[in-house]
Amino acid sequence: MAPSRQNQAPPYTKDEKVLCFHGDLMYEAKIIEVSAKPGQKPEDAQYRIHYKGWKASWDDWVSQDRIRKFTDDNKQLANQLQAQARMRASGHKGGKKGGPKANGSEMSSARGSEERVAGASSFGRGPRRGRDYELENEETFHARPSIKLIVPDALKAMLVDDWENITKNNQLVPLPHPHPVTKILDDYIAYETPKRPADTSQVDILEETVAGLKEYFDKTLGRILLYRFERPQFADIHKKWISDDPEFQGKSPSDTYGPEHLMRLLVSLPELVAQTNMDQQSANRLREELSKFCTWLAKNAVDYFVSQYETPSQEYIQKAKD
Repeated sequence: MAPSRQNQAPPYTKDEKVLCFHGDLMYEAKIIEVSAKPGQKPEDAQYRIHYKGWKASWDDWVSQDRIRKFTDDNKQLANQLQAQARMRASGHKGGKKGGPKANGSEMSSARGSEERVAGASSFGRGPRRGRDYELENEETFHARPSIKLIVPDALKAMLVDDWENITKNNQLVPLPHPHPVTKILDDYIAYETPKRPADTSQVDILEETVAGLKEYFDKTLGRILLYRFERPQFADIHKKWISDDPEFQGKSPSDTYGPEHLMRLLVSLPELVAQTNMDQQSANRLREELSKFCTWLAKNAVDYFVSQYETPSQEYIQKAKD
């Protein structure tokens, strides 16, 4: 007879080096205590985590879904997450103080966080790749502006499905997307503009935010928004953008990719903004605009997100995994 799951040991042990999610990022940590009650399922155990480079006051009790094994693959994922979050800061930084929980979106601990990995106008300058997955200096962290973007549950679920379809099922979003980012943003402008007083700063802010999203998307897609499995597809699309193919010639990422990839940018923006010289008032205004957009997109998700991903050839699958 197979042993009962209640009698099995928790998958992580005391003093084990691990990677642990805080918000949308994954950091090196150490398990300093394990709490597993008699008869409890192994996956229900709680772990006290110490984050490398941080004071003991930041130690935290977390559940299993926040933790990943300290493997080369998971370190690569952590690198990709850090890469999307780190931007070249310009000018002086400012913002409220806070710990690891104080910034980032509320997409914490979701499987959709894994493997996600911007310049642009009102959001700040362009990205740089993270050097490693280690925590930044605590003092530097406190100096960063922060926004907390609340992502509707419907969009969180789509992010998880997107992650599973690509990284687990070896599928791809069909391109060109039937509802590209450009179309979605135009639709949102058409929807939201009449709700604001004409010729006012509210309309200007809306237009600047949408223009910033589009520019960010175009400049970040190929750098930090793609899963590894999607890169051969992107390479093929990129060739078509500079070819004589009338369907693709002169197009940009926002003309070709859709809401699945736009959502990856949206949940990354809190960390991206934290690396800019944006003041807190502007960050708060941006948060309000992005929250409105996310709410609208969630209500219209069935109209924009694809209902079915495509399965590439075995040749593509092998190429993507090499």
